[in-house]
Amino acid sequence: MATKLNSGDNRSRSFVYIFIIASLCGFFYLFGRWQRSGFGKGDLLVMDITKTSNTNCNSIPNLNFETHHSGITDNDSTSQTLDFPACDANFTDYTPCQDQKRAMKFPRNDMIYRERHCPPQEEKLKCLVPAPQGYVTPFSWPKSRDYVPYANAPYKALTVEKAIQNWIQYEGNVFRFPGGGTQFPQGADAYIDQLASVIPIDNGTVRTALDTGCGVASFGAYLWKRNVIAMSFAPRDNHEAQVQFALERGVPAVIGVLGSIKMPYPSKAFDMAHCSRCLIPWGSNDGKYMMEVDRVLRPGGYWVLSGPPINWKNNYKSWQRTLEDLEEEQLKIESIAKLLCWEKISEKGEMAIWQKKSNTESCRPTENTPGIQFCSNDPDDVWYKKMETCVSAGSGGDYVAFPERLYDAVPPRVVSGSIPGVSVEKYMEDGKKWKKHVNGYKRMNGMIDSGRYRNVMDMNAGLGGFAAAIHSSKLWVMNVVPNIAETNTLGVIYERGLIGIYHDWCEAFSTYPRTYDLIHANGLFNLYNDRCDFEDILLEMDRILRPEGAVIIRDEVDVIMKVKNIATSLRWDTKLADHEDGPLVPEKILIAVKRYWAVDNQNNTTT
Repeated sequence: MATKLNSGDNRSRSFVYIFIIASLCGFFYLFGRWQRSGFGKGDLLVMDITKTSNTNCNSIPNLNFETHHSGITDNDSTSQTLDFPACDANFTDYTPCQDQKRAMKFPRNDMIYRERHCPPQEEKLKCLVPAPQGYVTPFSWPKSRDYVPYANAPYKALTVEKAIQNWIQYEGNVFRFPGGGTQFPQGADAYIDQLASVIPIDNGTVRTALDTGCGVASFGAYLWKRNVIAMSFAPRDNHEAQVQFALERGVPAVIGVLGSIKMPYPSKAFDMAHCSRCLIPWGSNDGKYMMEVDRVLRPGGYWVLSGPPINWKNNYKSWQRTLEDLEEEQLKIESIAKLLCWEKISEKGEMAIWQKKSNTESCRPTENTPGIQFCSNDPDDVWYKKMETCVSAGSGGDYVAFPERLYDAVPPRVVSGSIPGVSVEKYMEDGKKWKKHVNGYKRMNGMIDSGRYRNVMDMNAGLGGFAAAIHSSKLWVMNVVPNIAETNTLGVIYERGLIGIYHDWCEAFSTYPRTYDLIHANGLFNLYNDRCDFEDILLEMDRILRPEGAVIIRDEVDVIMKVKNIATSLRWDTKLADHEDGPLVPEKILIAVKRYWAVDNQNNTTT
C-alpha cells in the first residue's frame, strides 16, 4: 500500500514539475517576443510579413517574372548582382544634403550654409547607412512622445544646454521629454491652452500648423491629441539632433531653415504658423521672411510669435538687448504685418497672435503704392527658387473643418478647376481607388493598423488618396510630391488637412537615417526612369527606413523587376504580389521588410 501511495505521489510531483517547466518556457518565450517587439533589438514578428502564406494576398512567388517580365537586357547594369557594403560607423547619422563639412564651404549670410547642399553624383555613397550599436525598436505612440531609447540617438548635449527649459532629460537608457520648450518650460499643454483661448484649435478649424525652428518638436507633439498636425522644421546645427529626436518621438519634422530659398510647401497650405523663440529675424530683409510665411498661410490663418521682441519692455535685460533695438524690431514686424493684411488679435505676456484676413484684396495696398511689389511668379513653384521680397496676391477658397475636409468636402483647388486634369469626378474616383488599394495592403501586412508603423511616407502622393485611406490616430503620413510630377497636387493635399513637401528623389531627403517605419511608392520609379539611377533612390529609401521597417512599391511589372533585383542587395526580404484586380493587370506590388542589423565602433556588424 505504501509503495502505491509513494508511486502516486511521484506521479503527482512529476506532473507538477512538468507544469512548472512548461509554464516557465511559455513565460520566457512570451517575454522574449515582447522584449523584441517593444524595446529589444527588433521586432521578429514584422519579418513574418514576407514569409506568410499566400492566403488572401495574391502573392505570386511561383510565377517566373524574371524570365518573361524582367525588362533587363544583357547590357543592362542592373542585371548584375549588386553588393552594397555597410558604410563606416561614423555615417550612422549621415544626412547627405546637410553634411556639416560641406556646409562650411557656403556663405553664412541668410543662413545659406544651413540650406540643402547635396553631393554631386560622383560623391554619393554606394553603401548602406548602418544603425548604431544597440539600436532598438522605438516605443509605440503615445509612449514615444515622452520617451526615446538612448541608443537610437545617443546625444546628451541638449540635456545640459536646455536643462532649465525642460526640453529633454536623460534617465538611464532613455531620454525623457517632459514637454517643455524655451517659451513654455512648464509644458506645452498649458501653452496650447493659452493659444486655444484665442485660436479655434479644438473644433477642426485649425488642422495644419507650421512650426518654424521647432527644437525637439514638443509643440507639434502635444498638438496631436487636439487633432492638429504640425509640420516642424529646424536646421542641423549646434542644437544637436533636434529634428532626429522629433522623429524618434513620432512627430512630423524635417531638417530645414528659413534662409534664401523658398520653403518647400505650397501657397495657402497652413491654418497656423508658429514661432516660439525661433531666432528668425522677422523684421529684417525688408520683411522677406514674413512674406514667405504669408505665402504658405491660408487666408483666415493665424501667425503666433512667442518670445523676442514681444513684451520687450519687461524682458530687455534678460534678453541682453537694448530697449531701442527691441522696440525697432517690433515696430518693423507690426508694419510688415499691416502690409500683409494681418490683424493683431491678441498680445499677452510674451505671445502675440495675428490673423490673416480672409479677403486680403480689400485691405492691401495697390501695386502703385511706393515700395510695394506683388509676386508675379507661380506661388507653388518653389523648388530651389529664391525667396522674394514681394506680396502674394489672391484670396482663398472656403475651408471646412477637419475631418470633413479629408473625405466629404472637395478641396477648393479641385472645385475651382485649378488643377489640370483633375475634375471633381476624378478626385472622387481617386479616393475610392485608394481605399481599395489600402484594403489590399492591410491583407498583405496586418501590422498597418496595429500601431507598429507611426512615421509613414508616401513618395509620390498624388492627391493624397493613400494617406486619406490609411488615416489613423496611430500614424501620420509625409506626402511627397516630386518636383517633376506632371501635376502639382500638394496644395490639394493640404486642403484635405494632410501635410507634405516637395522633393526631387534624385537627391537625398531632408531627414536623418532611420526615421520612417513604412514607405509607400506608387509609380515613383516609372516617373524617374531615365532621370536618375534606381539604385540611388533605393539606397536613399534604405537610409531613411528603420530596421525592420516596411516598403510597399507599386509600379509597372518591368520596372518592378528592376527594382526587386536591386532591393535584394539592400538586406531586404521581398515578396511580389498581383494587382488587386488580378494577374492580368500589368501593375504589380513589391512588399519588402528591411532586416535588422547594426555596427559597432569597430565596424563589426551585429544582427
